[in-house]
Amino acid sequence: MNYIKRKTVSILLTVVGIIVTIFALWISLQYRTLTSGFLASLVSIRGVLILAGIVFTILGVYFYPTKKHRTIINILFLLPSVLAFSMTVLIPFILGVFYSFTDWNGITLNNFIGFENYKDFFKSPEYIHSFMATLIFTILNMLLVNIIALGLSLLVTSKIKGRNIYRAGFFIPNLIGGIVLGYIWQFIFNYVVTNIAVTLNIKALSQSLLSLPNQAIFAIIIVSTWQYAGYIMMIYVTAIQGVPTSVVEAAKMDGANGLKRITKIVVPLIANSFTICIFLTLVNSFKQFDLNYAITNGGPSKLFMGKAIYSTELLALNIYKTAFTRNNMAIAQAKAVVFFILLAIVSLLQVYFSKKKEVEM
Repeated sequence: MNYIKRKTVSILLTVVGIIVTIFALWISLQYRTLTSGFLASLVSIRGVLILAGIVFTILGVYFYPTKKHRTIINILFLLPSVLAFSMTVLIPFILGVFYSFTDWNGITLNNFIGFENYKDFFKSPEYIHSFMATLIFTILNMLLVNIIALGLSLLVTSKIKGRNIYRAGFFIPNLIGGIVLGYIWQFIFNYVVTNIAVTLNIKALSQSLLSLPNQAIFAIIIVSTWQYAGYIMMIYVTAIQGVPTSVVEAAKMDGANGLKRITKIVVPLIANSFTICIFLTLVNSFKQFDLNYAITNGGPSKLFMGKAIYSTELLALNIYKTAFTRNNMAIAQAKAVVFFILLAIVSLLQVYFSKKKEVEM
C-alpha cells in the first residue's frame, strides 16, 4: 500500500471511528426518548457501537504514515491508563472543586454561591475538633509506626533464629482489611480487655477504652500502629540489607557498641528510607477512614466549644458524614478540597525537610 492510499485509509478509519463513537454516546444519552424507529433499534447495541468506534479510531491513528510511528504506538498503549485515571480521579476532582462553589445537593444544582460553603464549616466546632484530632492522631501514629517498624526491622535483620517467620508474622496484620480489623479490635477493646481486667482486678482497664471520650482516639492509634508497622518494617528491612557489612564490621572492630553502630552507621546510611516511610505514614494517618469508621464511628460524644461533638471523628470521617449522613454534599465537597490542599502542603513540606535532613546526615 503506497503512502497516499495508506494515509487515506488511516484518515477514513479515524473519522468513521470518531463519528461512530459520538453517535453511540448520543444514543446512550437519549435512549429514554427513543421509543420507536431505526434509532430505537440501535439502543440495544450502543455498547458495541462505542467499542467499534474506539477500535476504528485506534486503527486509523495506528496506520497513519509518519516518522513518529513509535511515539503514536506509545501514546495508544498509554491511552487506556490515562482515560481510566481521568475518569476515576482527574475529572471527579475537577467536578468536586466546581461543586464546592455551588449549592449542589447530590442531584440538582441551582446556584453558584462562591465561597459560602467554605465560610460555614470553619466556624463549626465539630470541624475544628476533627482537624485537631486528626493532627494529634497523625503525629502520634507517625512516630509510633516508624519507631516500632525500625525496631522490628533491626530485630528481623539480626542473627535471631526464625527471623523469616517473624517477618511474615509482623507483616500479616497489613493484609487484613481495615473494616474487618476495626470490628475485631472493637470486640477486643469492649469485651476481651475489660473481662481480663475485671478478672485480674485491674481497675484502670475495667472500662472500655472506646467509651472514654478523651482516650478513645488512642484505641485507633494502637490498631493503626499494629496494622501498619509491619508494612513499614519491610521498607526498613530492604534499606538495612543494603548497608555494607564491611562498614558495620569495621565499626565493630573499632569498639563501637550496638547502639553506636545503629545511630552512627546504620541510620545515616538508610536516611532516604526515612523520607519514604515518614511520607507514607503521614499520608496514611492524615486520611485515616476505615479504622476510624469501624472502631468508633466517631464516638463517643463530648462537649467542645459548648456543643456536643464526636470525640474521635477524624477529617475523612467528618467529610463522609457531612455528605452521606447530614446530606450536605456541597459543604462536604468544600471540606474535601480543603482536606486535599492541607494534605498536599503537609506532604510537600515533609518531603522537603526530610530530603534536607538526608543531606545533613
